[in-house]
Amino acid sequence: MTSPEASPAAGLLSQQISRGDLMAAACPSREVLKHVTSRWGVLVLIALEGRTRRFSQLRRAIGGVSERMLAQTLQWLEQDGMVDRRAFDVVPPHVEYSLTPLGREAAEKVRALADWIEVSMPQIASNWRLIGR
Repeated sequence: MTSPEASPAAGLLSQQISRGDLMAAACPSREVLKHVTSRWGVLVLIALEGRTRRFSQLRRAIGGVSERMLAQTLQWLEQDGMVDRRAFDVVPPHVEYSLTPLGREAAEKVRALADWIEVSMPQIASNWRLIGR
C-alpha cells in the first residue's frame, strides 16, 4: 500500500497548496496580487528598479501619487517582502527604500506588462475612439 504522500493526487494537492490558487476567493495570494499589480504597486516597483530612493524621490518619480497612497503601497510591498525599508537614526529622519531579490523579480514581471501596455497604446487608444471614450 502506498502512502498518501506518494500518490499522484497528493503531489498535485501539495503543488497547489505551495503555489496558491488565485482563482479561489480565500487564496492569500490574491492580497499579494493586489499589492503588486495595483497602479501604485507597479509604479513603485518600476521606480525602485536598479536604485535606492528616499520617500520624496519616489513621490517625485511617480506622478500623481499622494503621500498616503505611496506610504501605504510601500508598507504593503515591505510586508510582502518586495521592498526593503532602511531607516537611519538621524535628524531629520532619513529612510531609504530598495527592492529585495523577490521585489526585483516582481519588478521584472510588471515591467514587461508596463512595456507591453506602452507599445500597445496606439491600438488601445484606437479602440477607445471606436467606442467614443
